[in-house]
Amino acid sequence: MPYALECTDLTKRFGDTPAVRGASLTAVAGHLVALLGPSGCGKTTLLRLIAGFEKPDRGQIAIRGRPVASPALMIP
Repeated sequence: MPYALECTDLTKRFGDTPAVRGASLTAVAGHLVALLGPSGCGKTTLLRLIAGFEKPDRGQIAIRGRPVASPALMIP
């Protein structure tokens, strides 16, 4: 069974500033996931990528095995 959410090697830059670099995570249906880290480490940008508000510069996001975001694909 595919993961409920799978992020692979996500990268997002704003100009020359990297906001997320090579982030990967998986989430199983029914489980909780927490993002922890200091201010400015990319938590909000990662959540915006997962929500479909931003397009990744590299990597892929899949929901239940179906790709929904990559540099060549964007399903908000």
